[in-house]
Amino acid sequence: MITRTSHVVAFYEIDRAYGGPEEGGWWYDTGELCRSIAVFRDADRAYACALRANRLLDRFQRHTRSPSSMAYNGGRHAAWVFENTAPIHYPTTRPHYE
Repeated sequence: MITRTSHVVAFYEIDRAYGGPEEGGWWYDTGELCRSIAVFRDADRAYACALRANRLLDRFQRHTRSPSSMAYNGGRHAAWVFENTAPIHYPTTRPHYE
C-alpha cells in the first residue's frame, strides 16, 4: 500500500511561553491554530506558499508588537507547514531545558 504525505499550510496566532528559570529564564515559541489555508502534496510548494503568506503578514503586522516584547498582547500571526494535519497548538509537547 502506498501512502502519500500531504503538507498543510495553516495560520497560527503566535506567542511566547515561559519555559523556566534555568540560565536566568528561557522562553519558547507557541502557536494556536486559526485556520488551515492550503494542502499540497509537494513540500516545496507548501513552503513557498507559507513564505508568501508570511511576507504579506509581515507587511500587515508591521505596527504590531513582536511576541518577544513584554508589552505584546496577542494579534500576530504566522503561516506554518505541517505534514498531514495541522495541530491545534504547537509545540505539541512542552519543551524542557537541557
